[in-house]
Amino acid sequence: MQNPVTFVDSHTEGEPTRVIIEGGPDLGNGSLRERRDLFAASFDSFRRMCILEPHGSDDLVGALLCKPVDPGCAAGVIFFNNEGVLGMCGHGTIGLAVTLAHLGRIGTGQHRIETPVGLVGVELISPTEASIENVASYRYRKGVAVERPDRDPIRGDVAWGGNWFFLAEQGPIALELHRVEELLVEARIVKEALRKAGITGKDGAEIDHIEFFGRPGLPGANSRNFVYCPGGAYDRSPCGTGVSAKLACLAEDGRLQEGEIWIQESIIGSHFEASYRRDGDGRIIPKIKGRAYICSEGRLIFHPDDPFRNGIAKHP
Repeated sequence: MQNPVTFVDSHTEGEPTRVIIEGGPDLGNGSLRERRDLFAASFDSFRRMCILEPHGSDDLVGALLCKPVDPGCAAGVIFFNNEGVLGMCGHGTIGLAVTLAHLGRIGTGQHRIETPVGLVGVELISPTEASIENVASYRYRKGVAVERPDRDPIRGDVAWGGNWFFLAEQGPIALELHRVEELLVEARIVKEALRKAGITGKDGAEIDHIEFFGRPGLPGANSRNFVYCPGGAYDRSPCGTGVSAKLACLAEDGRLQEGEIWIQESIIGSHFEASYRRDGDGRIIPKIKGRAYICSEGRLIFHPDDPFRNGIAKHP
């Protein structure tokens, strides 16, 4: 029997994160990018065991705690979901910060987290609130028209916020929670249309997140969003990397000034408070603030004769 895996579960503005504390695979001491690639190539069964049913769910995002290369970092992390590994995860980093505080590994104040796409700044504001300074974000293509079968074209921007996004300023239908199943169908159609049209991120990277925007329902919010994630789930939070990509577009269009606050509401009515600064090279550095709460902690146990120990894959 595999050794039990120790975890702490939290949610950030409604979106769950499972931090793997102990029992993960030995990935060596290379860079976080190298360890992420090794994890994806050689330990995908571990990802499936931790994230898929019966031990997890399609909505869960995993965070494998790693020793950082930079000794000045509080932790290293590799994020993954029901589809595969991720470059960065904004809600997950907020959840990780609150988890590290819960474990007594960090206190309030400024910290740094090492990810496969770069260093991320974290400020733990309280035991249940944190802000992150994400990696530099940018718009790659503006106003891309995507042809959809039996539907009008949809127009949006392609942008990077730690993951690749197609951001449609106007969603194809109203962004209402009771219409989530319809929104999932619409997002899958857009994602497939992008693939067929050969529309990608930089260097041919797949655009694996689709983000629709609409009118907010929360007083004081600037916008509501719906975010389709790789693997077919939707983000309950406003999506930290998606908000980062949005900030880059707003900044480039002159619609949001440096330091100005943008309140992004999620499809379930939670929200992130977001702003940005420009670094010495003029790049957009997003700042995302949100709340996270510990839900549970325990051990995952994998029996060798369990026919579903490696998870139930719903998405080939």
